[in-house]
Amino acid sequence: MSNPVIETEEHRALRDAVAALGKRYGREYFARVVAEGAHTDELWAEAAKLGYLGVNLPEEYGGGGGGIVELSMVLEELGAAGCPLLMLVVSPAICGTVIARFGTEEQKRAWLPGLADGSRKMAFGITEPDAGSNSHRITTTARKDGGDWVLNGRKVFISGVDIADATLIVGRTEDARTGRLKPCLFIVPRETPGFGRSPIAMELAAPEKQFELTLDEVRLPAEALVGDEDAGLLQLFAGLNPERIMTAAFALGMGRYALGRALDYARTRQVWKEPIGAHQALAHPLAQAHIELELARLMMQKAAHLYDAGDDMGAGEAANMAKYAAAEAAVHAVDQAVHTLGGNGLTQEYGLASMVTAARVARIAPVSREMILNFVSHQSLGLPKSY
Repeated sequence: MSNPVIETEEHRALRDAVAALGKRYGREYFARVVAEGAHTDELWAEAAKLGYLGVNLPEEYGGGGGGIVELSMVLEELGAAGCPLLMLVVSPAICGTVIARFGTEEQKRAWLPGLADGSRKMAFGITEPDAGSNSHRITTTARKDGGDWVLNGRKVFISGVDIADATLIVGRTEDARTGRLKPCLFIVPRETPGFGRSPIAMELAAPEKQFELTLDEVRLPAEALVGDEDAGLLQLFAGLNPERIMTAAFALGMGRYALGRALDYARTRQVWKEPIGAHQALAHPLAQAHIELELARLMMQKAAHLYDAGDDMGAGEAANMAKYAAAEAAVHAVDQAVHTLGGNGLTQEYGLASMVTAARVARIAPVSREMILNFVSHQSLGLPKSY
């Protein structure tokens, strides 16, 4: 896949370097880790040593001083090599960004160096059993008790809690002026009393496990609150936009990997006189998949550039569009890759069949494609809401 002209030489060098790292590990490493129920610790550690994990975090706290533009490149290239790191979406992109932008100096010094060098990880907890896509129905609440905060609630489909040192929990506090509940963010260390977790059995084959969380009278000190209690919504979306951009990068990497496997097969597999890639019934759908991936990447790059430039409103629209486009492109690319290989596309040897399930994740999480269409129809097109 060609590099867009909008990327600098430095960016192309970053892509090449990360691609080389990914190639050393590849899909076989990823599949072995999944089969063993282990984690991608070796790849995470080497990516950290090379400075890739914290490329978006401020230099004064050990990061690379870049932005979501650079971090999305890291995730995309690892995904294109067949070994994506899902925790890149969560730890440096969401949590690292929120703390860097809104955290206190103490929170920044406590967390950012570790998130940047990979020695610490942080999960992100927003989804709830009865809230789903409607974050206004979040029932995890935080009340003040003297100088402490006390949290109660439940979360579901929270990635990597078992390997995270803490989870950035989205709760709601009562506004003393209006009595309404407003979102706030709290850092909850993994072993905090009352903070329980249980794994969710998933058909999805991935190193990162999914968990249900319970918060039962979880007591936290005042400094666990991230940023301003009255600016919780702004801070929340400061994390959700990078999440969408990074999900797009995750999907693009997956789609590129699947397309690459299909192209290798189509160039060499010979049933009649010419390789099967000469037949338009296969060549054209593969060309279409390539076009869709390229278009989605351009929207992802636009979203990342807008976000890094501080245009949160513009980035919100573009990030949602990028996530939508990349998810659709990845699903189509994976489906066509499996179809191109025929029966071989369903074998463990080629490792594509498991990606059929994995590709759908980007359509569903962190927000469904239907909710993105709602956002675009309301915010971009000015159409009335149905809810």
